[in-house]
Amino acid sequence: MGPFTLGLLAGWASSLSVAAVAAGYFYRRFVILERRARQAERLAELGTLTGGLAHEIKNPLSTVQLNLQLLVEDLDPKNPAYGRVVNRLNIVQREASRLRDILDDFLRYAGKIELERRPVELNDLLEELVDFFHPQAQVQKVQLRLRRGAEPIVARVDPKLVKQAVLNLMLNGLQAIGDKGGGDGGPGAELILAASQHDGEAVIDVIDTGRGIPPETLDKIFQAYYSTKKGGTGLGLAMARRIAEEHGGTITVSSEPGKGSDFALHLPMGA
Repeated sequence: MGPFTLGLLAGWASSLSVAAVAAGYFYRRFVILERRARQAERLAELGTLTGGLAHEIKNPLSTVQLNLQLLVEDLDPKNPAYGRVVNRLNIVQREASRLRDILDDFLRYAGKIELERRPVELNDLLEELVDFFHPQAQVQKVQLRLRRGAEPIVARVDPKLVKQAVLNLMLNGLQAIGDKGGGDGGPGAELILAASQHDGEAVIDVIDTGRGIPPETLDKIFQAYYSTKKGGTGLGLAMARRIAEEHGGTITVSSEPGKGSDFALHLPMGA
């Protein structure tokens, strides 16, 4: 067998080896993608089932709430046990209302989000939120401030959903300030909104002077139902992140325990 033939065979062998490696890579890639597709289908099915279950729970819950109210109205105020019974019924009514709120939050989080994008000037959007949120901040003795961008910042977003995401971040910041101050802000308590734009994206910062977030929990705070707050549903930050991702953006956070946190909502300008 001549040198030419040997070289040709070696070339074929090398090509076959490369082809085998490539085939193996693409097969593994196909298996991974197929597994992800099946997982996505299962998650979608689970979302449909749990959403339907939540709706089914809300119907009898509404009946329970209505009948609790009717029971209170039917009680005789002259009965010696009237005050005690009404108190217990009110407790049940409050817990039923809380359960309904939890279901509503879950349905908003698990449901499909339909974006209605339009050009929105984000400085103006934040100013509307500051006006809306000011009374609540004032009750907790927290100074609410807005840092407008130097120029107009226009992004194609769904204004209602962006407002919801920022409002969730503001509520989170206000709670963090209250936790640090024992219920209210105290001296120097601030909640700051800031708008800016960098490298083709708009950034909305929500900065608080609260207790901060321990480093070991930073990777958990956006998980659904993770909450360190008493009575919290654990969906506020998760929903804010989902809204950001539906827009093609992200949320980042930097925090220093004892000093506060900065949640930054990043949104594409021209999506």
